[in-house]
Amino acid sequence: MTLNLNLNLALDTPPDLAPGAGFAIDARAQLAAEFIPAGSRVLDLSPETALQALLPNGCSYQSRDSVTCDGGAACDIAGGDFPTQAAAHCDIVVMLGVLERVANIENLFTHLRFCKQDIVLSYNATDLAEGGERAGFANALSFYDLAVLFDRYGYRIECSAPVGTGQVLMRLTPTERLQPVARCSVAVVSCNNVGNFGDRLGYHMINALLPGEAEVHHLTFQTLHEARAQYDLVVLGIGNSLFTPLLGDDVLDIVSRGKAAIGIFGTQYRELIPRLAVDRLLDRLDIWFARHEDDVLLYGRGRNNVVHVGDWLIDQFPMTRGTEDNPLQIIGELHEGHALDRAIQVIQRHKAVFSTRLQPLLCALTSAELVAYAEQPLPQMPNIVSGKFRSMLIDVFGRSYPERQFFPVDRDAVTRYKARIHRNVAKVGERIDAVLRNAAVASA
Repeated sequence: MTLNLNLNLALDTPPDLAPGAGFAIDARAQLAAEFIPAGSRVLDLSPETALQALLPNGCSYQSRDSVTCDGGAACDIAGGDFPTQAAAHCDIVVMLGVLERVANIENLFTHLRFCKQDIVLSYNATDLAEGGERAGFANALSFYDLAVLFDRYGYRIECSAPVGTGQVLMRLTPTERLQPVARCSVAVVSCNNVGNFGDRLGYHMINALLPGEAEVHHLTFQTLHEARAQYDLVVLGIGNSLFTPLLGDDVLDIVSRGKAAIGIFGTQYRELIPRLAVDRLLDRLDIWFARHEDDVLLYGRGRNNVVHVGDWLIDQFPMTRGTEDNPLQIIGELHEGHALDRAIQVIQRHKAVFSTRLQPLLCALTSAELVAYAEQPLPQMPNIVSGKFRSMLIDVFGRSYPERQFFPVDRDAVTRYKARIHRNVAKVGERIDAVLRNAAVASA
């Protein structure tokens, strides 16, 4: 049997609830109100109604005296009655000072199990009471006994807090609402730690796609020595471009440390990329989500682990329209000094944008009427350019345009491209989930 206990069970009494503090109001009811979301429909089976005046905004309240049990009679909870209809139409059942006085707890929890609502209850556990008086109580359960009881009837303790000495307040949640969490470790390797515009956007993109239970270890090609011995998944790239220096044995070593590995990147300076280096890498990847069709045609032909996903960063830019007539020139990178949201807003304000960097121009396509670009030459070999702009333009418009010349933006083409990328990004997330599930099964 598995006991569904949360890790945040409170063991220390808060100062304001300590013995002798002197309460101006019902401290237990006040604490219970903190467990109840605003707008809840509350069914209070407690003998007192102090909770009603303490509920958060928008809550509706029914006391046990205002509801009837099956057959229309008043409910005797301690005697085994239960307001089935009222419980089925509430959001939270509250029982303060109730459970200790119920002789047939099994009967009560059989009803609660079928109504499937969250429960807020208090209890004086025998192992917490330190020999306290239990006169008038119909049962004597330890905290462990409670946990076993809740587990048997399909509930887990979501959170708890002490009320004075020996009494604990708990919120219970049906276990069917809480999927088991299988933690996983994911290494995400990006190009550098400079923090340029595209890398920062990609950082947020991949974090949003990974499952919530993933423990993520972000690495750059400068910090590969900090990699751990093993990961459930290695993600190479965050939508950026790889080129020759980034395709070495150290990268292959990191990729091999994952039970599964995927790539999310494009390529640049392709004239200098050894085909063998790309083949070795793709042989190690479960799937490569290629940024451009050029990447697929040059390196993925004949492979079943290569998918053209497109430049997923366009999903970060809303379709809008520029309003400022003066042209915007973007020369060089937009680094961390420029907030992402502010940078996007500035780019999208202009009707005409010239850029020497890929992602700012991609952003401009969603808003500008005219755009122009200049390919990025290799510093050591100026006659070799990155080729990223040409690949992007062919993906979006079906053709490229000459450098340093403004051309009109086909807004319909951009909209179609952006819609396609949005669907593809969702598929990437689904594939990541599937890869991690397969890795978990393989290691079981």
